[in-house]
Amino acid sequence: MGRKEKLLSKILLGRADANIPFMGLRSLLVSLGFEERIEGSHHVFVREGIDKMLNLQKEGTNAKPYQVKQVRELLKELDIAEE
Repeated sequence: MGRKEKLLSKILLGRADANIPFMGLRSLLVSLGFEERIEGSHHVFVREGIDKMLNLQKEGTNAKPYQVKQVRELLKELDIAEE
């Protein structure tokens, strides 16, 4: 199991939202087909065919826990976690 697969599994389990590395989450979203736009400290991710956008920020070196939860909910809702 590769690094991205491990991170995806960790996100989907939802037991460590406060310990998800921001750069890893960013890389995972890009590999899942999301396009990133940076506006100040906000990293906005959009994907063609999806009306929702993800707005992420760093908290130290990690992503903010509530934003990791939003990513998990979107991945599960759209069933794109297995791509």
